[in-house]
Amino acid sequence: MSSYDAIARLYDPWSSGVIEDISFYVEEALAAGGPVVELGVGTGRIAIPTAMAGVHVIGVDSSAGMLAVCAEHARDAGMAERLDLRQGDLRAPPVTERVRLVTCPFRAYLHLASDEQRLEALAAARELLEPGGRLVFDVFAPSREDIEETHGRWIEREPGIDERADWDLEEQTLTLSVRGEQGASSMTLWWLEPSRWHTLLAEAGFMVEACYGWFDRRVYAGGEDTVWIASRG
Repeated sequence: MSSYDAIARLYDPWSSGVIEDISFYVEEALAAGGPVVELGVGTGRIAIPTAMAGVHVIGVDSSAGMLAVCAEHARDAGMAERLDLRQGDLRAPPVTERVRLVTCPFRAYLHLASDEQRLEALAAARELLEPGGRLVFDVFAPSREDIEETHGRWIEREPGIDERADWDLEEQTLTLSVRGEQGASSMTLWWLEPSRWHTLLAEAGFMVEACYGWFDRRVYAGGEDTVWIASRG
């Protein structure tokens, strides 16, 4: 069972303030022309706007609960025919189609605990791509200030929804907990420095086309967030 199953109904109000990446991923999907494979599709926060823009999406997630909510949202939006939802793992997505674009938004690759798992997931994404196809994803590495401000404290992230971050600098892990009336859960994220992501992408057979510092496509020049565009070599 996925740690997200317990918060499938809490996830949307918890993440309601996260909108800055939607137009970026929709633009990438439109440029690729579809269909698009989205890994970690969740409740469809990005997939449904992508479908509404006219692009067919194959959405993969390990959480049956999140996929159920996503399917409801797709039906409500009249997009069910453009959204093909499949339950599966980042390291072995249940996709036989070959596409021009694979995305993994909202830091989903941080659920991978080791370089072995990361390489396995990157290789799996590469196998889904046509020659010259692109993998686009975003991750983060926390700042010292962020760690000091949030470590070990329950913070009301949205009305009635509390979030707690427990950081381990030695292991480079974040244990993220959330609780609200519609559920509670904890999950562990593992972060890496950008230089390590660059190396892993090369080892997995990708050529890095761009590393942005934000979704406005500014060139990365330090900071917590990185947005990667890598093509199948």
